[in-house]
Amino acid sequence: MNAPFPQPVKRGESRGKAAPTPADLTLNVRDRRFGRGSEQARWWLNGDPIATAWFNSLSACFPRGEGLFIDAVRHFREGTPPKLEAEIRAFIKQEVNHTREHVAFNRAATDAGYDTSRIEARVEHQIGLSKSRPPIAWLATTIALEHFTAMFAHEFLRHPRHFTNADVEQAELWKWHAAEEIEHKGVAYDTWLHATRDWSRFKRWSVKARVMAIVTFMFVRNRTVDALDLLEQDGITGLRARWRLWKYLLVKPGILRRMAGPWVSYFLPGFHPWQHDDRDLIAKYDSEFEAANL
Repeated sequence: MNAPFPQPVKRGESRGKAAPTPADLTLNVRDRRFGRGSEQARWWLNGDPIATAWFNSLSACFPRGEGLFIDAVRHFREGTPPKLEAEIRAFIKQEVNHTREHVAFNRAATDAGYDTSRIEARVEHQIGLSKSRPPIAWLATTIALEHFTAMFAHEFLRHPRHFTNADVEQAELWKWHAAEEIEHKGVAYDTWLHATRDWSRFKRWSVKARVMAIVTFMFVRNRTVDALDLLEQDGITGLRARWRLWKYLLVKPGILRRMAGPWVSYFLPGFHPWQHDDRDLIAKYDSEFEAANL
């Protein structure tokens, strides 16, 4: 996953001409359901407890996290340009559907024998801390986390081997989610540009950079703790569990390692999510999904 480093651009008062969100981009609300009426294997991802624990830890934080994203962009929707306002409406519909499907996925993980109550409590606590701050802080957190989801989405669709031998319905859920995360990756950021249109460029950059540094530390730490919690329930504990998890994340397949370049790009002046145009992955997903359902 090698996103090109973006070049500095000038910002207008809101989206304006400088924002590189493609003018012909359309957000499609794909109202799809996965895994209904079928039992989810405990180690649904290639029979691998490590990979399964990581993806389950991600899914466990999505419903509450996506609720924060919705509240953040909705708070600043008033007065946005018509195209952005329409994109915010579509963004909210997509995120509502993602929440519904991950609630079902998480319920299936519970049915497979995992206790996710501690994870849910930790997520609830973190969301509560975020919501205790001013709404502009919610939005700063949202754009940081939306960049994370866009990076994951690119990695999952560009390298489908992540889901080799995965249960079909679960793999399709993650691919569907990834396609829509790429599609709406600029919405929260454009909302941020509009909400901070009266700020100096340095203030805007400084706030978003500091928030991303904090979010990165908290996100990686919390998802690691959550994955280790799930692995402990499989009898994989201690240094052995940590070594196997970090090997998965940093060595092979190295999901976090492969995201390093795009993560750094977030801190560069003039960054915008659509400076890396990967709509080809959305088109590929849509064509494969349609072909599979003929």
